[in-house]
Amino acid sequence: MEPISEMNNNGKVMEISISNKKGIPKNNVARAVIKNNFGIIGDAHAGTERQVSLLSLESIKKMKKKGADVKPGDFAENITTMGMDLSKLNIGNKLRIGNLTVLEVTHKGKTCHNRCKIFQTVGDCIMPKEGIFTKVINAGIIKTGDKIERIK
Repeated sequence: MEPISEMNNNGKVMEISISNKKGIPKNNVARAVIKNNFGIIGDAHAGTERQVSLLSLESIKKMKKKGADVKPGDFAENITTMGMDLSKLNIGNKLRIGNLTVLEVTHKGKTCHNRCKIFQTVGDCIMPKEGIFTKVINAGIIKTGDKIERIK
C-alpha cells in the first residue's frame, strides 16, 4: 500500500490509551498490541464495531481553551494523534501506524447518549464531532512516537 501525497496525510501517535471498562477515562500506555478485526488487546472497546478510536491532540487543545481540564485518554480515545487532520478522513480511508498496523475508518464522530463529565463541565465535547473510529485490517504493535500515514 502506497502513501497518498495530498494535504496533511501524515501524523504521529502522541499517546495510546486503554481501559478495561467502558465509559471511563483511559490510562496512557507506551505501547499496545493490536489484533486483526478486534482492536487493542486489553481495551474494553476491542471486539466492538468501533475497535480503535482516534482523536487529535489539536482537538483536545480546543477543549482546554474552553476551560476543560483534560488530557489524552480523557475522551476515551485509544490513540491521540498530532499533525493529521482526522476530520478530512472519510469512511473507508486507511491509516498505517508504524510499519505494520493498518486501520480502516468505519465511523466519524458518535452520538453522545449520556452527557459526559466534560460536557457537563464546559457545555461541549469534541469526541462526538472530531473523533474517528476504525477497524483493524492488519495487526501489529504500536507505540508512542510512531508515524501515522494515510494509505491507498
